[in-house]
Amino acid sequence: MKHLLPILCIAVLSGCTPKEPEHFTTEVLNRMTPVKDQGESETCWIYAMLAAIETEHLRWGDSVNLSPAYIEKVLEQEPQAPESGRGMGKTLIRLIQKHGIVGYDAMRSTDRQPPRWVFMLGMQYTPQEFARSVCAPNEYIALTSNRQLPYYKEVEIAEPDNWLHDRFLNIPMDSLLQKTERAVRHHHGVCWESRKHAMSIVGIAHDDAGGKYFIMKNSWGTDRPHGGLDYLPFDEFKETTLAVEMTREAYAEQDTAIQ
Repeated sequence: MKHLLPILCIAVLSGCTPKEPEHFTTEVLNRMTPVKDQGESETCWIYAMLAAIETEHLRWGDSVNLSPAYIEKVLEQEPQAPESGRGMGKTLIRLIQKHGIVGYDAMRSTDRQPPRWVFMLGMQYTPQEFARSVCAPNEYIALTSNRQLPYYKEVEIAEPDNWLHDRFLNIPMDSLLQKTERAVRHHHGVCWESRKHAMSIVGIAHDDAGGKYFIMKNSWGTDRPHGGLDYLPFDEFKETTLAVEMTREAYAEQDTAIQ
């Protein structure tokens, strides 16, 4: 999940697509906070899930910019957390429900201790109180697709990154792709995860041949092609997706009123 070498396109993550198209046409590009940089850490799951929450709030007209460093720091209080710092989007949800969250400007690095208070609009909150306003309990649904397990049942993903043993709703891959595309077209924040990396999905594009792509907000900084965004082919999504997190509202929405 950390990047040790420059990577020119998301396709390199899977090793399947040898060359990125020269031109993309954007169909949807949702609002997002500035691209951040996870550095040499393996905490892309923190950045991806927080970015999805931020985009969801921007959809409402409510701007929040959240601190990955705060979650990295509170991981030290979790005895089950691996030394690598790896985890999943649902892990992030569990952690902010337990430890809270603070704004990005309140804690930009792990060099300082987590703030005890969040100050916003003249009010003072604990990180836990602030977290409840940012992400309500049970607001997000975690999805996966595993043909070897029963569909439309909650299953545990048997991966080391799922160290909290969270359960995910297992649905067919075609349905997962359809639900994800619909959520993005309705301007929802979506967290995407493979076994190697996690990113927030912020848009949809197509190439000159008509191939469709998700536009991904990466956490490797902006000094890269596309200014910190990557393009994940729909076919790659179907081959590599381990989990997707979105709001229950996004999951339940139909194809009407897409703008």
